Amino acid sequence: MNRVRIWTAAIFCFVFADAVAMQARGPILTSLEASFGVSEAALGLIAPAGTVGFVVAAVATGLLAGRLRFRRTLLLAVGGVCVALVLMASAPLYVLFLLALVAQGAAAGAFRGLDRAVLSHLFTTRRGRVFNAYALTWAVGAVVGPQLVNVVLAVADWRAVFVVIALLFLPTALAAARTELPSMSAERSLSSDAFGELIQQPAVVGASVGILLTGAVEGILFTWLAYYASGFYETTTANLLLSAYLLAYVPARAGYTVLVGRVPYLVLLFVATVPTIPALAVAFSGVTGPALFLAVFVAGAGLSCGFPTLSAYAVDAAPEYSGPLNALTTGATYAGIAIAPVIVGVLAELYGIERAMWLTVAIAGALLATIGTTWLWAGATVSRAVGTTAE
Repeated sequence: MNRVRIWTAAIFCFVFADAVAMQARGPILTSLEASFGVSEAALGLIAPAGTVGFVVAAVATGLLAGRLRFRRTLLLAVGGVCVALVLMASAPLYVLFLLALVAQGAAAGAFRGLDRAVLSHLFTTRRGRVFNAYALTWAVGAVVGPQLVNVVLAVADWRAVFVVIALLFLPTALAAARTELPSMSAERSLSSDAFGELIQQPAVVGASVGILLTGAVEGILFTWLAYYASGFYETTTANLLLSAYLLAYVPARAGYTVLVGRVPYLVLLFVATVPTIPALAVAFSGVTGPALFLAVFVAGAGLSCGFPTLSAYAVDAAPEYSGPLNALTTGATYAGIAIAPVIVGVLAELYGIERAMWLTVAIAGALLATIGTTWLWAGATVSRAVGTTAE
């Protein structure tokens, strides 16, 4: 197996395990609540704790991508993730659990700040397809996450969940330790002038706002959907609802991986997002049973198009700055994932979780408006916008 394939597999393995780790948080909220005796508002801190370090590290490594030694950074990052997961499993206090979660997020962010930049340079002519395949791999891991929690909780407590997840990162660590990374010389160092020009590009602005809103809806559902469902289902069934939402990502992203090379980015994204709004409205209207599962599945299928498609749309504007653009888009999605669940936690304390979840409908509407505005402003597809040499 050549180095390109080994590193592609290593990156995809990491993103699979990272998705499992993220999606394990929501299903153990009730266990954390019982173990540490904390309130709903305190549980809402899980999302920002897991993402604040991630965003800072992802943005920092992405912006500095042209100056970093990629392989060493990636190896240190995956090692840090494993150590932090073990610390989470052994935390005796909720505050220590949150601090370990911050560290785990920071280590994961350092890796994720560079991984799509690596893929961008390894697959220069198939960027949109590879980004969607990357996102598909994340979706598979996300589906596995809640069910892994169910399996582990059937034989052990919540602490064992994070030990098992740590083992999933070992193949990436092994590959990074033993295999040289192909040349990343096409990645340019980012000057302040180029950065200023980059962040003013309509495609970059529109993609970043769209990804922020996508992350906000996803963060709410990742964190609170199983908790919302626990009001009328037992824990196992409530976790299945989150799995149904995430399961939609798999066939949807498989389809988008095929379509993204044939349909303009924002046309595909607009059509995918339209049914999301009524689906979310139905999901949180109080229905239960098959209608609820179907509604969250439809919402998942639509939302799953957002991050990979908008990321590729932004990177196409200036592929020689894949690292900084990866930093901006990754930072935007995780900022949404961090902030929105906290707002829902506060609203749930004041008005109940049923009303709080309607925030997803409002944000999805703003997302659709952003896609339409960006389409009119920058076009459904985008060509290079920064005045540097072509890729």
